[in-house]
Amino acid sequence: MVRRAGPLAAPGEGRGVEADTDMDDTGTGCTSVTVHYAQTLDGRIATRTGHSQWISCGESLRLQHELRASHDAVLVGVDTAVADNPRLTVRLVEGRSPLRIVVDSTLRIPLDRHLFVDRAAPTLVATTARAPAERARAIAALGAEVLIVPEDATGRVDLGALLQMLRPRGVRTVMVEGGGTVITSLLRDRLVERMIVCIAPKLVGEGVDAVNDLNILRMGEALTFTDIEFDRLGDDLIFKGRLAPPARPTHP
Repeated sequence: MVRRAGPLAAPGEGRGVEADTDMDDTGTGCTSVTVHYAQTLDGRIATRTGHSQWISCGESLRLQHELRASHDAVLVGVDTAVADNPRLTVRLVEGRSPLRIVVDSTLRIPLDRHLFVDRAAPTLVATTARAPAERARAIAALGAEVLIVPEDATGRVDLGALLQMLRPRGVRTVMVEGGGTVITSLLRDRLVERMIVCIAPKLVGEGVDAVNDLNILRMGEALTFTDIEFDRLGDDLIFKGRLAPPARPTHP
């Protein structure tokens, strides 16, 4: 099915978030975004060849599945869908798999991905009007929904507009698992409420960055966090924090 707008009774509609995630409905009418990913000590989410399985330990993978089960939707960019072929389902813990969302501005995702063929959970592909109509029909024929979203200034899916379109569908909470382009865009536009980052005791040197250029030139402009926690989980260190409001400009 190809849609441009309008409400849909999406999976997770009316479903709350488990208390152990410390996430709740902010009452602002906006979909709450948690960014979660695993990185090495040097901030890489993959080697220079794109290989990323697995950065974190088994306990951290279980945490990932707990977080999936406690959110209404889980979202990745097309590069992650192509490189990792993820299932984005809940398998290591009890719980219902969330709505799976792929951000793909031109619908270049291969049709043989697990997201389309396993039928384990509903899948939505957010794209733009630039995507070929025949490609949208092919994806819809596999049982996924194609949602046309306005473009941002770069011609990609406007993530802020996408979040606004998800809210009427009952999607109150979204966990973003990658990749770097999507994470960076969300952080740059301050669309993130919370970050949960798994830091594994590994070094790979050159590789794929977790966060790309945020156009920050002075340390006083750096993104900061509140409600910060650091927890040990297996061999990994887990960072949890809420994105703080922008600091007022200061003059030296």
